[in-house]
Amino acid sequence: MRPKAPGLYISKWREEGPVSLEDALNWREDFGWNDWMAIIEAALYLDAAELVELIIPELTPAQRATFDLVRRRMLGDNRLEEAIDKALEVCRSPETRDLALEGRLRMERGLQRFEKGDSEGAEEDLTWAETRLKSVAKASRDHDLSLLNKAAYHMASGEDLMALQVYGDISRQENHAHETIAISRIGASRIHARYERMFDAARNAWNGHAHAILANQVTMAIEAGSLFLDLSIGEQNLEAVRFQEQVDGSKPRDVGEKAPELKVHPDDISGVFDWCMKHLNKDPMGHDRPDLRAMIMMAHRLDRLNEFEWLIEEPNLVDDSMLVAVVLGCSLEDEQKVAWNERMKSLMP
Repeated sequence: MRPKAPGLYISKWREEGPVSLEDALNWREDFGWNDWMAIIEAALYLDAAELVELIIPELTPAQRATFDLVRRRMLGDNRLEEAIDKALEVCRSPETRDLALEGRLRMERGLQRFEKGDSEGAEEDLTWAETRLKSVAKASRDHDLSLLNKAAYHMASGEDLMALQVYGDISRQENHAHETIAISRIGASRIHARYERMFDAARNAWNGHAHAILANQVTMAIEAGSLFLDLSIGEQNLEAVRFQEQVDGSKPRDVGEKAPELKVHPDDISGVFDWCMKHLNKDPMGHDRPDLRAMIMMAHRLDRLNEFEWLIEEPNLVDDSMLVAVVLGCSLEDEQKVAWNERMKSLMP
């Protein structure tokens, strides 16, 4: 079993704390964590200052050096490479050695080097970090991050197929966090779609949607669900095998072997659309609402625009000009079109 999310520990502290170190340690064991790092970082970001002060004396030298680095970043310090190197010295010293944190710090240094334009140094550090973390902390939070960061590096470098290979290393059978699997599958889906591998793109979006739900990441689940709908709406077939069966039956293909044709049963389309609509934040306000933009486009394509009457009748509540443009691209009544055009004019600088 994976440890519970550290944010849940902070919620318990807010509801039942402050408590003694002994009680806090018992909670930690109940939550499945073997050390304090994930919890103290969550406490820092969620402003649980008393918990931070309780835990700091319990950190090992390597953990303290890493935590100090995290705190400096949170305070806006971007000149971190020297601090990373000093923390690495602590992690490498025979008296204070920590193999897993050394891997994490190499990952941090790789990201810093990439930001500074040192692509070769970044790749070296990110690859080293992923290899180390795989060997000493496989499927841990830091190992998951190292894989996602390595894939992001390849994407930023225009190496789509290398990124796809890294995403493929995040196996659903190896206890990676559901959130990590969801992020990797969404990324893989987009790469496959760019190369017109539509079945593989839809399969990864489907899996991304499922794992985001398991991770309680509603926004991500809607992102993956709308991606699946976008790929599949035009490929509906009443004779299609239900998509979960297709996913369960898929297997690696030999070089040159043709991919299955994408065919999706309408009930699978409806199921994903209905889930997304049920969990969609129906407050139309906000300057950036990709969830609403995606779902109203899918509703228009599915001839279910009537389910967005609550939005279409309230153009003045919408602050996202891109969302206004999406609504204007749908089939509106003349009076509605006038109202939405007026809203677009009011949002223009």
